[in-house]
This record gives sequence, structure tokens and C-alpha cells, in this order.
Amino acid sequence: MPAAIIERIETSLVDLPTIRPHKLSVATMHGQTLMLVRVFCSDGVVGIGEGTTIAGMAYGPESPEAMKLAIDAYFAPAMIGQDATRIQALMAHLGKLVKLNHFAKSALETALLDAQGKRLGVPVSELLGGRRRDRLPVAWTLASGDTARDIAEAEQMLATRRHRIFKLKIGARDPRADIQHVADIKSALGDRAEVRVDVNMAWSEAQASWAVPSLADAGCELVEQPVASAAALARLMRRFPVALMADEVLQGPESAFAIASEHGADVFAIKIEQNGGLFAAQRVAAIADAAGIELYGGTMLEGAVSTIAAAHLFTTFAQLQWGTELFGPLLITEEILTQPLDYSDFGLTVPVGPGLGIELDEARVKRFTRDGLIKVTDKR
Repeated sequence: MPAAIIERIETSLVDLPTIRPHKLSVATMHGQTLMLVRVFCSDGVVGIGEGTTIAGMAYGPESPEAMKLAIDAYFAPAMIGQDATRIQALMAHLGKLVKLNHFAKSALETALLDAQGKRLGVPVSELLGGRRRDRLPVAWTLASGDTARDIAEAEQMLATRRHRIFKLKIGARDPRADIQHVADIKSALGDRAEVRVDVNMAWSEAQASWAVPSLADAGCELVEQPVASAAALARLMRRFPVALMADEVLQGPESAFAIASEHGADVFAIKIEQNGGLFAAQRVAAIADAAGIELYGGTMLEGAVSTIAAAHLFTTFAQLQWGTELFGPLLITEEILTQPLDYSDFGLTVPVGPGLGIELDEARVKRFTRDGLIKVTDKR
């Protein structure tokens, strides 16, 4: 096949409203910003990718604005004129030129894979080894911070058969209040739903040592990243009748190998952006599988583009014991695809069309695209 040369790369920031505030231990989200990237190739194919963070820079070192700047100033000049079909070679080259910037790299790799899938007429999942499933179970995160409101939201999700797995965002309050919050929600839902929690590194090791057993008693089956360090998480392992999941400490294959070597988690949350792209996330999953660590398909609350990119990867996993939480597009009030994603019967159907199998509604994307930088005014 003749080489397809990268001719230009365009980035944009798209600010979208969310259905409600999303409360985490590190911040409260009142909207979501997508960094969209388009890679234009000489054969006429255009690939799309997305970079998205949780709560701006409260979660990690990259922001949508920083991703755009990194791509515009550093990645794009190095990519123009390169062969768009040799994706892994190109990403390895970029890795030597630009350190870290995992989220920006994930967005670019997604765009290249989307373009290659369109070029060959196959879904991205086929470029990653071939899918094993067409649908993925999807958890919903309850993060209003209000117990009654969270119960009502969960009941609505059950009634409409959209979700029956719920993850509660805790860690911003006193652990005892959070434990009561979890217990009340689990008591209300009973055996109709599974309940998990994400602490987002908010607890000390001492707090986690007494809080995790109480969560287990409340009916919680999985505790995500209760402490900040991998070493502390490893010390907590196998002390409680509840699974512990590594998330923020997973920053690519090297970190995955280190955690697996120390038997430092029961479950890995696989996130394509956090690990530096789909191929890197695939390697993280392989390390976990070899070490007997179970898998969970994580999210950075991405919009439709990165959500479906991750979904294509997750369909290829031999094991996906804890399902996924690819609900990001459902948190956004505005539809930016010409054909909405199929969330139904407690799961997500993964598109079978070429590339990512989705198409942006360009008019709606343009409506929410930011014009210039956010202006900051003196509020004193």
C-alpha cells in the first residue's frame, strides 16, 4: 500500500456542559473540555482523536489547553511529512522527542489508528488484534455527594436498564461520613446492583486500614486507589475481603510491571490516556493478565471519541472481569456525533464501522469550540 503522508494537524478545545456537578475528592467538575485533534493525510483520510482530563489539572499534570499547546508546538512539526500508516514507529519516534505528555500522545495515536482503520476499511479493534466481544458492561458513577440524590439517580438507571453497576466517588469528607453514604446507598439498592467506590488517593494508609473493612461490611465489592502511593497500596493488599484497584499509580507499562512485581493490586484500571495511548494500555493489560491481576476498563470521563477508542481496545481483552466505566458521553448534555452511541440493556455497543466507527457532527462541535483562551478577571 502506498504511504499516506501526514499533511497537517489541527487541534481545538470544545467546552461542553454536564448533566450535574461531578464531585471527586480532588475537585468538583461543572463541565468538560475536550481537546480534539484531526490528522489530515495525503490520501484524503482524516483521523480524529481526543484528549480529556478529569477536573482540569486537579487530577494530573496535563490539561486540555496544555495538550493543544504540546501538539501545536512540538508534536505536529515532527509529524508533518511522516508516514501515517506506520503508527507504532511514529509514536516511538515522538516518544524520543517529547517526554511524558501521555494524554496528548494518546489523542494523536487514536487519530492515527482511526485514519488507518478508515484506510483499510476495518474497525480499530481489528488493528489491535481483533475483538472478542461486541458489547461492554458499563458502570455509572454516582458523584453528586448527596445520598438521597444518588439513590434516586441509581434507581432511575436501574429502571431504564442503563446501568446496574455503580461506583461512588468518596474521599472529600470524613471517612466515617463516606462509609455511611456507601452503606445507605447499598442498603437501598440491595442485590439489584453492585456498589464500588473510588477514593482518588484521598486517604492515608492508616485511614484506609480501618475504612476498607467497614466498606466491605457495607457491601462494597471494590475499592479504587484508596491511597496515593503504590507502596502503600501494596501493603494494604490481601488484608481485606474486598478487591483493591490501582488507578492513578498506573502511568504506563513500566509502572504496571513494578506494581505487578510487588503484587500491589487485585485489579488494574486500564485507561488509554493515562498510560500514553492504546498500544501502551494494551501492554499494561498484558502485564496484568500475566501476573494474575484482573482488569477494569477505566475512563477519564472522556467524550465520545476517546470513549469509543478505549472501547475498541477493551473488546480485544481476553478477560475483562470487572467490566468498564465508559459512561463519559452520558455525563455530557450535548450530543456531538451524527449517530449517538448505543447505551442500552446495561451496556455499550461498540461500532463496527471503519476506524472508530463514529462521525462528528461538525456543526455542533463548532458551536462549542472555544475561540481563543479563557479570560480571567479579577474577582476581588
